[in-house]
Amino acid sequence: MSSHSRELRILSVYGQGEGPLAVDGHDTLLAASELAALSSRSADHSVAKSLNCSVRLVHLEELTGHQGGRKRRPGVLCGKVIPNKKPKAKMPYRCDQCMKRFSGTSHLKRHVMTHSGEKPYKCDQCKKRFSRKGNLKRHMRTHSGEKPYKCDQCMKCFSLKGHLNSHMRTRSGEKPYKCDQCTKRFSHGCDLKNHLRTHTGEKPYRCDQCPKCFSLKNLLKRHMRTHSGEKPYKCDQCTKCFSRTGTLKIHMRTHSGEKPYKCDQCTKRFSHGCNLKIHLRTHSGEKPSVCLQCNASYSDPSGLRVTHTGEKPYKCDHCAKGFGHSSHLKTHMRTHTGEMPYKCDQCAERFGQPRQLKRHMWTHTGEKPYKCDYCAKSFGQTCHLKSHMRTHTGEIPYKCDQCAERFRESSQLKSHMWTHTGEKPYKCDQCSKRFLTISHLKSHMWTHTREKPYKCDQCAMRFEQTSTLQIQIHMRTHTGEKLYKCDQCTKLFIRKDKLKIHMRTHTGEKPFNCDQCAKRFRQRGSLNVHIRTHTGEKPYKCDQCTERFIYKACLKSHMKTHTGENSYNLSSLRPPPVCLSIKWINGGRHSHCSTLYNDKVFYSINRVYIICI
Repeated sequence: MSSHSRELRILSVYGQGEGPLAVDGHDTLLAASELAALSSRSADHSVAKSLNCSVRLVHLEELTGHQGGRKRRPGVLCGKVIPNKKPKAKMPYRCDQCMKRFSGTSHLKRHVMTHSGEKPYKCDQCKKRFSRKGNLKRHMRTHSGEKPYKCDQCMKCFSLKGHLNSHMRTRSGEKPYKCDQCTKRFSHGCDLKNHLRTHTGEKPYRCDQCPKCFSLKNLLKRHMRTHSGEKPYKCDQCTKCFSRTGTLKIHMRTHSGEKPYKCDQCTKRFSHGCNLKIHLRTHSGEKPSVCLQCNASYSDPSGLRVTHTGEKPYKCDHCAKGFGHSSHLKTHMRTHTGEMPYKCDQCAERFGQPRQLKRHMWTHTGEKPYKCDYCAKSFGQTCHLKSHMRTHTGEIPYKCDQCAERFRESSQLKSHMWTHTGEKPYKCDQCSKRFLTISHLKSHMWTHTREKPYKCDQCAMRFEQTSTLQIQIHMRTHTGEKLYKCDQCTKLFIRKDKLKIHMRTHTGEKPFNCDQCAKRFRQRGSLNVHIRTHTGEKPYKCDQCTERFIYKACLKSHMKTHTGENSYNLSSLRPPPVCLSIKWINGGRHSHCSTLYNDKVFYSINRVYIICI
């Protein structure tokens, strides 16, 4: 400004995207009289001031006409943007259902749809409808995959401009919306609005099929899928479908093996953040979930659900079993599918559960981390330690409700119950035989393969399994060690099960009953042999002639007729006495050392042959 001429000189005025505004090729000049006129308007109009000089201006549209004050085209003074103040628009159209007013009929019409619920614009690729054409257009991008809005700082693209704006705030860290009841800040106003409901407890979105209410609309939408069964998110690597994108994302980690959540106190990693959180409590000892009925504490809240109620909401669709936890059902399903995703990297074994693999690895390392407090023994599994502790305490908690037997482990009781029901759940897929336990089935399978890869280092004995217990029992035949003593006589036994069978000679117990006659037996093997007298089964075949036998001992005696080994000349014996189901002869029991004579089975007692009929 020149002090002697008292003129206001507008150095440079720009419209956005245009060149300088000039009049007749010269800069615009304002005289002192015009300046006074402008000053008198400042009472009724806002005045803009340049940031780089002392020039004060009223609205640019008043100074430069249509050039500087167009909509979305603010003027620039000295290179700085001066925003325009828009005149207040008239709102002649009022909604008759609320107090809102609008400048145009189209705006009012669109607003009325929020009251009526009308959605005239329908997606031709799904069932969704929209009240605005622009919303439909944006929705169509979810089908086409179009993402026209690209971040200029990274490679991410977005289908909506609002999503790009939100993303930009994650880059800048800007959080302009602050909660007035706590210290939290948010990048978006809608996030703040939703957050405030955590303080007020407001849940405006109610399910019309059950009493549940939700604070967020998308939570209600997701909940509705539990009623409809809709699972729109499909895994492209298997047939599984999910009702949530987050669940699909987590599921994908089972294919990729990704475990992004790492424990900072040990080497473990997890595919779920919640699993890491629960795991950290094993380090801190924290057990925040307390049962109100027994005061038991759990690090995992899922432990509270079914302990007292016995509720098992997760049902197997292949069998009648139910489970208290979805993870238990998932593990169980592998028994039907045969899936074993966890493989040992030191041998060919595979497992259905990671803890099974972990325990198996200890067979390679020899690690036994669980120590007994009463003796020097160590165990590879906590359940084995727990069972072992009962040998010190004498506790036998599991009792059969059909007989007097008691057991230290629930699995033993379960197996025992099958002796009453006759159930044999484990079937050989190469023959018709069935078994009470999976270990018996596994042992039986080697009778088909004849494979015995493990050899004793002191004799020629070979074994199907590397089971430590099996080898320990065999080694006692070399050392003569007999750990199990009968408390009613002086006999000692190498194996515990042999002592158990022996005890029945004192108690008279015969738990194995023939279902075709009244006979009872102390051993299952004796019952199995007896059953052949009813079925006529002769499983033992001579490989040198066509003879077949019920008993293995009969086959063994018969083989001597082919080999020429010494055997008793039965024809020279006097006619044998007949055993009329006598249990005891000459103070001794029938030993099943038998031979065959005239199609009769003879039992040898002190070399006296007796026909057993």
